[in-house]
Amino acid sequence: MVSIEKLLEKVQKPARYVGGEVNQIVKDPAEVAVRFAFCFPDTYEVGMSHLGMKVLYHALNARDDTYCERVFAPWVDMEAEMRAAGVPLYSMETRTPVGEFDIVGFTLQYELSYSNILNMLSLASIPLLAAERGEKDPMIIAGGPCAFNPEPLCDFIDLIMLGDGEENAGQLCALLAEAKERGLSREELLLRAAKEIPGAYVPRFYDASYGEDGYFFGIRPNVEGIPETVVKALVQDLNAADFPDDIIVPNTEIVHDRIMLEIARGCTRGCRFCQAGMLYRPQRERGVCELLDLSQKLVAKTGYEEMSLSSLSTGDYSHLTELATELIKQHGDQKVALSLPSLRVDSVVKDALEQTAGMKKSGLTFAPEAGTQRLRDVINKGINAEQLTAQTHDAFSGGWSGVKLYFMIGLPTETDEDLQGIAELTRAVLDSYYAIPKDQRSPKGVRVSASASSFVPKAHTPFQWCAQDSMTELQRKQQMLRGLLRMRNATYNYHEAKVSFLEAAFARGDRRLSKVLLAAHKKGCRFDGWSEHFRFDAWMDAFAGCGLTAEQFANKEYSLDDPLPWDHLSCGVSKEFLAEEYRRAMRGEITPDCKQGCLGCGVGDLTGGVCPCA
Repeated sequence: MVSIEKLLEKVQKPARYVGGEVNQIVKDPAEVAVRFAFCFPDTYEVGMSHLGMKVLYHALNARDDTYCERVFAPWVDMEAEMRAAGVPLYSMETRTPVGEFDIVGFTLQYELSYSNILNMLSLASIPLLAAERGEKDPMIIAGGPCAFNPEPLCDFIDLIMLGDGEENAGQLCALLAEAKERGLSREELLLRAAKEIPGAYVPRFYDASYGEDGYFFGIRPNVEGIPETVVKALVQDLNAADFPDDIIVPNTEIVHDRIMLEIARGCTRGCRFCQAGMLYRPQRERGVCELLDLSQKLVAKTGYEEMSLSSLSTGDYSHLTELATELIKQHGDQKVALSLPSLRVDSVVKDALEQTAGMKKSGLTFAPEAGTQRLRDVINKGINAEQLTAQTHDAFSGGWSGVKLYFMIGLPTETDEDLQGIAELTRAVLDSYYAIPKDQRSPKGVRVSASASSFVPKAHTPFQWCAQDSMTELQRKQQMLRGLLRMRNATYNYHEAKVSFLEAAFARGDRRLSKVLLAAHKKGCRFDGWSEHFRFDAWMDAFAGCGLTAEQFANKEYSLDDPLPWDHLSCGVSKEFLAEEYRRAMRGEITPDCKQGCLGCGVGDLTGGVCPCA
């Protein structure tokens, strides 16, 4: 056991580091073949809020041969105490040093967490570079949405898993257990994984080529028998997929401190900026009976008094009204609050809102994304202002008082008129509340939060070829919106443009950024997603020291014929489909929902030729 009690007396929020929570899984490490450290490269509060960690923790621990334990990035005060005392990074369940695990797996949710990955490896005394690890070192793997362009991390990760982790993480554990029994080397294990496991990408088995001017020519395998294109793993039947009914109840308050009930995965809408909408295709739903059974067990085993229906677009769940009705019957007497996030403006949610009238009200979130119809057509957000105000009117009539609106600035073809439209739409939402008679609306008053994030072009989307706006332009637009959104009962939130700029550089970067990341780590960069620790100048120095600039990645406009750093990795959506969607965007043309008929995006090849969305 690692002794940490004396350290906890010196740090804020010691509950982050002690483990022992309700529903924590306890196993005897001596009785399993594989020990898996699931590492979330951010604080306990953020990591414990992540649904993917809950799902994989449960799925891996359901295996008799595997013990999955949790690891989080210690905050800067705890890290300083650990380094001073010589205490290595350890797991929550058994306080075992991370360097003693067989697999150390990181989830890649956000590009600005990459520096934390290197910092955690350093704190665990694990060699940072994959090429420098030996047979006794853990295998470092990574998955999650950012894994679909992992090239900036390729020098540090042994194996990258694309797609649904329930499908391939267990296969890797089984393969590792066999490899240990047969005495296979690290190289032999990685080669078998690359050949046999869906979505397994081993960067060392692929070479990138560049011209003298730095032009990227592509990535090709350097060993025989592995795929030229790595295709993601896919859970076809969500009802049959493992989902935890006994999630861990944290020791301290976390960001999303509630039950998250995943009702569906994937989306059929085809918003052109949305990476998740492409990566998680096809859409798959859980049945109402399965969800009611899960919700009953989760409430009983956790004591939570709030439940969030989780999906990329909750309002598009085909049985939402039925599910809401049955959840009220099941949990109404327990006063469990029901949260309906991620609602599309044109989703049929009125019935569901009315059904929740007897339950405690939590927040509602709508994402119009753009301020004008022209720009919403460009991004394929096929909604209009009248639909938004009608939906918010229904919500306010049903007792809700708080609405969050999500927008983006810097979208392709955006003009100042589109920014003015954001303010006009926010005003219209406020007016939809005041249009309701006082005795029929919430006495709490109205609260509308308008958040405008900076557009970051992402891999595997129709806008992957687009350049991000310059920092100067993004800052100008932010200040313009600040003035436009000075309204009573409205708040305006935005992200620092420098943060979005660095995010774009790594979202669109190639392997050359590994040396930039290492240089930034040596300068002490970590917790870059936290404003008080983000050191923009240090990052720019790291780029310059490596002979690169962030602009050449974030602000680069690709042609449709250019090879892209992520072309060898497939989420199932073809590059040809994405290119046609880009052309339609530039013409301002809407592409219909997949449910209205198959559009031939390519995902059907993963599902036996018949896409379940159509």
